[in-house]
Amino acid sequence: MASISETQTQKGLASLFGRGGKPMKPSTREAWYGYLLASPWIIGFIVFTVGPMLASLIIGMYRTDFLTETTFVGFRWYQNVLSDSLVRKALINTAIFSFTVVPINTALALLIAVMLNQGIRLQSFWRTVYYLPSVVSGVAVSLLWKWLYQPDIGLLNSVLGPMLRPFDIDPPRWIFSTEWALPSLIIMAFWGAGGAMLIYLAGLRGIPTSLYEAAEIDGASSFRRFFAVTLPLLTPTIFFNVVLNIIGSWQVFTQAMVMTRGGPNNATLTMVLHIYNTGFQNFYFGYASAQAWFLFVIVLIFVILALRSASSWVHYERV
Repeated sequence: MASISETQTQKGLASLFGRGGKPMKPSTREAWYGYLLASPWIIGFIVFTVGPMLASLIIGMYRTDFLTETTFVGFRWYQNVLSDSLVRKALINTAIFSFTVVPINTALALLIAVMLNQGIRLQSFWRTVYYLPSVVSGVAVSLLWKWLYQPDIGLLNSVLGPMLRPFDIDPPRWIFSTEWALPSLIIMAFWGAGGAMLIYLAGLRGIPTSLYEAAEIDGASSFRRFFAVTLPLLTPTIFFNVVLNIIGSWQVFTQAMVMTRGGPNNATLTMVLHIYNTGFQNFYFGYASAQAWFLFVIVLIFVILALRSASSWVHYERV
């Protein structure tokens, strides 16, 4: 019994002492406690994110539908990505969507945040109104906008029709038109500006009021205060939102899937939707994996470019 008690005591002391009986530094113990508490997330990240990513890299070298014979094709799928006309079409559509949505959405969210930061009445109400669309299910929002875009019974054309009729102009057919389908998805994307708006509001609240008071004493107008005080100190928040918007815009899927299925005539075919069609409609899982890695590289390039440009316009120091 004594030997068992001594063994348990030694094990208990081992948790407090390192090798050679030397006490562990508090920072070391805290680090291990931190890893222990974070281990469920770390394990989940490895199993459900890193693991599937590495598996898709390997699957991209095989011709397989997981039901019939699997054939090794090497890098053929990766070579076919650049020569696939549908991939090029999806890439162009997604690029147009991203290059349009990112700057406009960033500016729109910033404008709303600045307006709500002016101490207007019912500020909490308006903040909730602008943020609420960001938390609504993407499928529900897409179904709502699909109804709004109906050319004959939709709300938009019900309003535009009487306004355009005196000029002998027909209202757009929106998602049912090749010319208007992609712009319709772009317009719909501005619906979700509330998420970025909330982040901008948090950044605006972190700017010291003493800077505005000093600028006002110097005779700076509200326009001048915005560009000399607000905008420079808000650039880290702007940069954060820009990076998130870049990643999100290149992964647009739900709107195109629910509203148009990529039509009409592939006018709204996006990269993620094409990957979905390739893998889960045509069962070319190897080719879909290769396309996914192609998209990953594109997004990574744009994020790296954004990170490299940050040093020239993002100001992290606070006055």
